[in-house]
Amino acid sequence: MKIYDLVIIGSGPAGMSAAIYAQRAMLDFVMIEKEYMPGGQVVQTYEVDNYPGIPKTNGMDLGMKFSEHAKELGVESITAEVKEIHADDEIKEIVLKNGDVLKTKTIILATGAVHQTLGVEGEEKLKGMGVSYCATCDGAFFRNKVTAVVGGGNVALEDALFLSRMCEKVYLIHRRDEFRGAKIFQDEVKKNDKIEILWNTIVTKIDGDEVVERLHIQDVDNHVDKLLDVDGIFIAVGTKPASELLSGKLSTDEKGYIIAGEDGVTKIPGIFAAGDGRSKNLRQVVTAVSDGANCVYSVERYLQNA
Repeated sequence: MKIYDLVIIGSGPAGMSAAIYAQRAMLDFVMIEKEYMPGGQVVQTYEVDNYPGIPKTNGMDLGMKFSEHAKELGVESITAEVKEIHADDEIKEIVLKNGDVLKTKTIILATGAVHQTLGVEGEEKLKGMGVSYCATCDGAFFRNKVTAVVGGGNVALEDALFLSRMCEKVYLIHRRDEFRGAKIFQDEVKKNDKIEILWNTIVTKIDGDEVVERLHIQDVDNHVDKLLDVDGIFIAVGTKPASELLSGKLSTDEKGYIIAGEDGVTKIPGIFAAGDGRSKNLRQVVTAVSDGANCVYSVERYLQNA
């Protein structure tokens, strides 16, 4: 069976950057993409204006540029989902859900993060039927309709602004009395006539027979319950790391993010972590790209010393 120098798990900015650097380093490697649309969470961002050299773009276009760059260099990728990793030995085994097994000397985990859920009644039942975690993916289905966004960070504020371009009305539901997001987004939201902010409010239930019809909301101060008629709800309450593949074997912080330095080195020899799944201060496209490059440099040094 073939033994790769490296297997990259994940095709977001960190994974793509690692693939580009690995290809230029002439490593024998493959990148595993879980989704048919590569790019990670960045493809769900409707506007990116802080990536150097590209003044203004959207996440989908930026993700496609990463993918096209990798393809032009001849990066080999497969679309599959990883079931488990056996990393105790010098040669690691990656078991895919389709039953295939890959053998490799090193692994870069660029699995990113996944959306947090509200965990309320009706959320799971109506997922894809008015419950969404991606405004840029699903917003067009709610043109001229009434929607709600839940959250108070940058993603929630951006989602509300994006939806206000096409929706009749957007409720922005936040459990606190102030936003956590950037001031520039806060100012835009507050002056937007189509957005109504519901401060100190939580969603307790999502209701509807076959599609979302209404929300049960509650004021966190006086515990008064109300019904809110909406056609869709976009949940933007943060993310959690997709770090379950080596759960219990890798060191993680209190939130589950993999502990690794800027070089991507983890406690398991030959396993490296890059991108939003790594414990760090700032999670942005530019820091994910940096992680990918640093990890490949670490992989090269590891292979030279093996």
